[in-house]
Amino acid sequence: MPKVYMSSLLLVFLFSCQTRSVSRIDPAKEIDLSGRWNDVDSRKVADQMIYDLFESESFKNYAKAKGRKPVIVVGQIRNKTSEHIDADNFIKKFEVVIHNSNVADLVESGEFRDKVRVERSEQQDYADPATAKRWGMETGADVMLFGDMTSEVDTYNNKRVVNYITTLYLTDLETNKRVWFGQNEIKKYVKN
Repeated sequence: MPKVYMSSLLLVFLFSCQTRSVSRIDPAKEIDLSGRWNDVDSRKVADQMIYDLFESESFKNYAKAKGRKPVIVVGQIRNKTSEHIDADNFIKKFEVVIHNSNVADLVESGEFRDKVRVERSEQQDYADPATAKRWGMETGADVMLFGDMTSEVDTYNNKRVVNYITTLYLTDLETNKRVWFGQNEIKKYVKN
């Protein structure tokens, strides 16, 4: 048998002997394999920043002046880091915390609001008039939460420090007045 053929067979045999193991783990368990931004970071930042927002005097005063729970729409949170970070997933974490807080009301942001409007439009033609939802009854947001993520990276030899900075702004939609802004930092030290 030629040596090339034997080598190929040996490689196929070696790769076929490798086994993969998969196990289910608690989604709340903190695991950081790469040192890059991950689900734990997203959850921690969303929880802490919304807590900081709702506990701030400026937000409490704004809500008190309204005489009701403020209505929030979450806008864009731009990723200005050098990493791929799923901004939609990150935004959803903020929306979950706001919705479950009972401190503010949440209205749908652009993409989902458009889908709701398409459904409402189709109801005008296809649904029983007694159950079709009316136009002009949407709850308007009082404030918009938006911001950006940046990172600062320092490397030397096989070591890396990455500082992720999330900055959020809460702005009154009628006056453009900034109601609140805050920052959260996560710093990671990675050694190879």
